[in-house]
Amino acid sequence: MTVLLAAPDSFGLTLDLALAGLTVGSAAALSGIGLVVCHRTTGVLNIAQGAQAMAVAYLLRDLVVVRHWPVWPALACCLLVVAPALGVLLDVLVHRPLQRRGAGPAETMVAGLGVFVLLIGVAVLLWGPAPLAGAPSPFGGAPIRLPGGHTLRPDTVAQLAAILVLGLAVAATTRWTRLGLHLRAVVDDRRLAALTGVDADRVSALGWAFGTFTAGLVGVALAPYLLLDPYGLPLLVMETMAVAVAARLRSIPVAVATGLGLGIAQSELTRLRPSGQLLPLVQAVQSNLFVIALLAAALLAGPGITGGRAPDGGAPLTSRSHRPGGGRGGGRGGGGGGRSAGAVCLVLLLLPFGFRGNDLRSALLVPALALVLLSVVVVTGYGGQTSLGQAGYAGLGALGTALLMSGRVPGLPALPAVPALLLAVLATAPLGLLTGRPAIRRRGLALALVTFAFGTALSRFVFQQPYATTGLTLDRPALLDGDRAFYLAELLLLGLGLLAVRALHRGRLGRALTAMRDHEAGAVAAGVDVPGLKLLAFVVGAALAALGGGLMGLAGRAFDAASFDPVRGLLWFAAVVVAGADSALGAVLAAALLIGLDAGTVTGVSAVAVGVLAAAIGRLPGGLAALPTARRDPPPDLPPGRLTPTGRRLRATLNRRP
Repeated sequence: MTVLLAAPDSFGLTLDLALAGLTVGSAAALSGIGLVVCHRTTGVLNIAQGAQAMAVAYLLRDLVVVRHWPVWPALACCLLVVAPALGVLLDVLVHRPLQRRGAGPAETMVAGLGVFVLLIGVAVLLWGPAPLAGAPSPFGGAPIRLPGGHTLRPDTVAQLAAILVLGLAVAATTRWTRLGLHLRAVVDDRRLAALTGVDADRVSALGWAFGTFTAGLVGVALAPYLLLDPYGLPLLVMETMAVAVAARLRSIPVAVATGLGLGIAQSELTRLRPSGQLLPLVQAVQSNLFVIALLAAALLAGPGITGGRAPDGGAPLTSRSHRPGGGRGGGRGGGGGGRSAGAVCLVLLLLPFGFRGNDLRSALLVPALALVLLSVVVVTGYGGQTSLGQAGYAGLGALGTALLMSGRVPGLPALPAVPALLLAVLATAPLGLLTGRPAIRRRGLALALVTFAFGTALSRFVFQQPYATTGLTLDRPALLDGDRAFYLAELLLLGLGLLAVRALHRGRLGRALTAMRDHEAGAVAAGVDVPGLKLLAFVVGAALAALGGGLMGLAGRAFDAASFDPVRGLLWFAAVVVAGADSALGAVLAAALLIGLDAGTVTGVSAVAVGVLAAAIGRLPGGLAALPTARRDPPPDLPPGRLTPTGRRLRATLNRRP
């Protein structure tokens, strides 16, 4: 391998690349300021920041390009009116109810994911899924010339000025004003602050308004240089979360320095030009340095990163934990609610046998996606581990099947579809240890960040790279070439998956998983092998996701990297939580609704529906699977409305008195 480096006397090139990197670095620094300030004022990591930035960027483009507003009035409307108003609205409707009832980080994170998914769905409905040309920059004009012939973009200067002004304003406010004292008091103990006369709701509203304002700044800063993509732009902004995680959600100077440093380093890495087949991989590293930084920061930060006021972890995202008396969960299908859900699932799965054409081809994705969602049920619903990277394992299953069928695996000939699929599943299952190992010491938001970064890294460095995805073949076996025959085979595999998940949730192993999920420390004290159970849950989850991903590839007869995009993985996770995280049948219903809503209406409807329900998780504890039991079971502390014999005699005596 030959690597061409810049000459030793190329200080000018180094400076030019550093100045160019300030554009992305300053946007990342703005993102870090918003995340840190929002966390310090509300106690919550604004996981929906990427979608908020995307929404403001789309709105700016619509006002300027479509409605022909002048740039500066449109910019003022987006940043000073719409963005803060959106933040206050999210605080009032989504986060304030959770804060008032003391919800844990798990529910708070799911509500944030709901907002993320909802904004993406609204953008798709309003502006379509296709990428659009970016919004014009308000800071046009010739580049600013520096000594030595170097230049700096005017918008980069504006972003650096915004960083300086916001950093100084936040520091002065938090240290020397009464509002800063109130901010610290609300984050430390909201109820105690309210007792001392602090308007906690006003403080939280200000924090969310500022967080959404800075998210809008990030969107406006990136919009002139990128195509506006409702999936790509939110993911790009989420990657800049690395700067806030590196600052441990506390230090604004560290966040700013990390953002600027990563932006400059990413630009400087473009000087590397390896020869041969390594060039695409090195270019991927150069353009995705923030993904690597997010994974490294999440791993190094350890379990101390939290997404709320409660300790890391919080209540499990299961219907069981919210049911009176701890009745049978949706995952076991107990009672009339389980039988009703089973009947609905059976009808939905049998309906496609009456379809034809495009409707039947769309229905082929339902059993495959149900298997992927079952992996979320195993890892999150049964094991209590928040995993946002299951789409990565699904993509590995699809890609592994395609590579084996195409003869691209050294030492192996081209295999038929069935053995290729089975071998891909067996090869992917042990890779579940890659996310299972970090889960041993992490829970809640810390684990969610690690798994999300892992799934994003797989998407960027494997699924989107030509070295891994060119020349692939995904043909069905002759016996299953027809859509109906293939759909029947999918149903059989889904049935086997449901039986395996049911067996995992029963008996001694199921009780151990439930104990680990509900109270990890208590499970350890009772002698449960918690690390081993976590690894088992991730390995089984990886196998189920790989099986579903392989079937998705065979259903479409091609490997599509967009099908396993990390943003879609967030949508799948939110859908499972909404349906009931510990409900295997809920995963099947969620898959049918996700595919059916978009196929029967327009793309984006399913994201809006899931986003609304996930954002309202505070009012829907346990998800939809808990509703039948909640209606059927009476409140446990309400006694029956009958008097004892002594009470009846006493009442008769009192009634006889004048």
